[in-house]
Amino acid sequence: MAISRLAIIGAGKLGETLLKGLLDAGSIPPASVRVSAAHPERAAAVAARYGVTAAAGNAEAARDAELVLLCVKPQQVAPVLSELCDVLTPRQLLVSVAASASTRYIEERLAQPVPVVRAMPNTPAMIGLGMTAISAGRHADHGHLDIASAIFDAVGRTVRLDEQHMDAVTGLSASGPAFLYIVIEALADAGVKVGLPRHIATELAAQTVRGSGAMVLETGEHPAKLKDEVTTPGGTTIDGILELEDGGLRVTLIKAVVRATQRAQVRARELEGGPA
Repeated sequence: MAISRLAIIGAGKLGETLLKGLLDAGSIPPASVRVSAAHPERAAAVAARYGVTAAAGNAEAARDAELVLLCVKPQQVAPVLSELCDVLTPRQLLVSVAASASTRYIEERLAQPVPVVRAMPNTPAMIGLGMTAISAGRHADHGHLDIASAIFDAVGRTVRLDEQHMDAVTGLSASGPAFLYIVIEALADAGVKVGLPRHIATELAAQTVRGSGAMVLETGEHPAKLKDEVTTPGGTTIDGILELEDGGLRVTLIKAVVRATQRAQVRARELEGGPA
């Protein structure tokens, strides 16, 4: 990643996660990074932990940075952009991980045509197993997307999508870990029900989910085919699948993603309807 100066605006959990991933990957040296946060003590703590520089404010952090990572909550986007409005220039790249904030929403609050890339990561990025979708704004090109991909490849996998799909990404991969934690918890409860110690049941369930996901990604096979390879005629698995279908697990998971997507769409409309 050919970036010599990086600013992270909003050094919270996600901002710190991205910082750690980039430093661990050797993408940029600590001396080239400035961070800011709503609370100065937070920025100072992150700076001390990673050897980067804590800026006095958002504008100071972003000024002259080649790449600016906007890692704030949706309700903070407008006030933070008001601070950055006259600082950011077309020579910089702004990558936003603020949920619900479209590239158009961001671009309209900047004084110049700054390249903007929108990203939607998920929480497994904290352990290097994240899934992130990115999309380009009006002024961003393939080179900008390459830089954004390099950022999120450092903490997992990255896909490029048209921005119209971002709410669906929010419903599936951003909300998805919560759905899968419930699945893991339920599988562990089932293990306890049939006599396994709790910690063993949880480990078995969690590693089974992790390994199954890896099988889909590494083999490239359709999940249905992989399911069929486990499901032998008259065996135990088909009986379990029958119970899952009878309980409506498949439909329930589909509905969960649809509802989460719809909520993401509502939040985006609420944000767009706010003051410019």
